[in-house]
Amino acid sequence: MASEASAGNVAAFPATRLKPRAGLVLTGGGAVLDGLSEIAEQIFDLPMRRGMPAGVGGLADHVSNPAFATAVGLVLYAARHRGPAGGASGGGALTRVMGRLRTVFKEFF
Repeated sequence: MASEASAGNVAAFPATRLKPRAGLVLTGGGAVLDGLSEIAEQIFDLPMRRGMPAGVGGLADHVSNPAFATAVGLVLYAARHRGPAGGASGGGALTRVMGRLRTVFKEFF
């Protein structure tokens, strides 16, 4: 069964601000807790599913877990939506860090 702390976090979520039509997706390490999906379905009265990373190669067997869904999604989004110059303009620290991360992810994915 899901831990009380995780279930409490789901219950405290501001459901009144959301107007989803089809359901919700749980991501993160808490999404794999036994019973959390069922608790969330009862709280929100909507179907729930666990978010799994898709569209990754290389280490897919290691990151095919809801705990990595958000991180993988952000990396894929950044890779698909970067500018024609290949990243942020200028030569600042952020550009260097993003370049290194891009290199690491290209090696693994």
